[in-house]
Amino acid sequence: MADAGVDSTLRAIRAGDQAAFERLFREWYPRLASYAKTILGSPEAAEDVVQEMFIALWERREKLPDVSQLAGYLHRAVRNRALNQIRGARTAERAVTNLDTARMVAPIGQSILEAEELEHSLQAALDQVAPRGREVFLLSRRQGLTYPQIAETLEISVKTVETLMGRTLKALRDQLSAK
Repeated sequence: MADAGVDSTLRAIRAGDQAAFERLFREWYPRLASYAKTILGSPEAAEDVVQEMFIALWERREKLPDVSQLAGYLHRAVRNRALNQIRGARTAERAVTNLDTARMVAPIGQSILEAEELEHSLQAALDQVAPRGREVFLLSRRQGLTYPQIAETLEISVKTVETLMGRTLKALRDQLSAK
């Protein structure tokens, strides 16, 4: 049987009660951000994951499941998003590395036109990502700077560089796989 408090909170959120959602957010955000940080290692990335989870929860509020253990549900949602971010960043980094490698060796067994098309696709995908993420990507991939060097250049933390790079690589992977 579901806890009456949990049930009434979820019912209010499903009905679009912003105050109930804000109470849930204020109550759970610090704990969930701390939990996500244990998975991701970065406070900034953890906060992003938790914020994204709450945004998704609000956007799909009408479809919220009946849960008796709200804590378990929220922790599971954050864990899944954090793990997806890690998986996505690794996959995207491999894809972009493969594209960079293909660009370097493209003329061998491949027409110059195909290499130019690949470069054009990568540039078109880069044009679609957030400006700060694109800047981090270009400093890393085209100028060969390390994350600490990028952080110093842009006057941001290394963790922010990691977060931006992860988001950019995910966006590039999504855009390039759609083509």
